Amino acid sequence: MKKEISIAEAQELVDDWIKTVGVRYFNELTNTAILMEEVGELARIMARKYGEQSFKDSDKDKDMADEMADVLWVLICLANQTGVDLTEALQKNFEKKNIRDKNRHRENKKLI
Repeated sequence: MKKEISIAEAQELVDDWIKTVGVRYFNELTNTAILMEEVGELARIMARKYGEQSFKDSDKDKDMADEMADVLWVLICLANQTGVDLTEALQKNFEKKNIRDKNRHRENKKLI
């Protein structure tokens, strides 16, 4: 597999994997629940690594990058299922933020 994968390529790779290895997509509601589960697993690692919670023995071998990839995987599944082009969506999101937040963060006294 190539080291760098575009968002569009990631959507294609996930779709190909689902259709060949995974048999079919879980339905959208199931994948939304799985996404929340994966975000929770990432949050658990973040709370222990960067927050005040201590690690439990069962958490010590968890890989933060792998948990982030799990979140991304399920998000890509949902995008594929619902017809969302994530490249286009991200580009539009940048445009929105560049207009809406042009000065917002620079003027936020909490960030200075």
